[in-house]
Amino acid sequence: IAKINQDSRRLFLETLDAIRTNFQLLYRKSFGGGHADIILEEGEDVLECGVEIVATPPGKTSLSNSLLSGGEKALTAVALIMAIFQFRPSPFCVLDEVDAPFDEANIGRFVTVLREFLDWTKFIVVTHSKKTMTAANTLYGVTMQESGVSTQVSVRFEDVGEDGEILSAQPSPI
Repeated sequence: IAKINQDSRRLFLETLDAIRTNFQLLYRKSFGGGHADIILEEGEDVLECGVEIVATPPGKTSLSNSLLSGGEKALTAVALIMAIFQFRPSPFCVLDEVDAPFDEANIGRFVTVLREFLDWTKFIVVTHSKKTMTAANTLYGVTMQESGVSTQVSVRFEDVGEDGEILSAQPSPI
């Protein structure tokens, strides 16, 4: 048990250090500055201690995370998730309405961060944000052009002409 605990402590601290570095970089990139950190509770065994996320957006004094706006909290959470994801990437990732509390500037930063992951990950992003949708290669949706009849729509942006008209669309009734 002592050997397992020793290995677990070592692996946890190595992983935490890598994620912490990723988080600090992604946070600054996401917010255009500021400072973020992951801090372990002092005086406790690392396998049993608490973990605190500290985030200070640019131009603000160091505040409790509970005093951040909804958009700032969400963007901090996305930066942390992406920092973990950067440490252990996957070929695909589903993000459901993570951009809902963002303002236009934060959506732009969010999209910029996502684009950095596109070399090894494909994202499925559920969103209502037009600005997030403009970053996509393909859009899938459901529309109801006539009452009671839902139609699936998919558009690949390479299929859209210079005038904005869709060159080939394949709607299918649901």
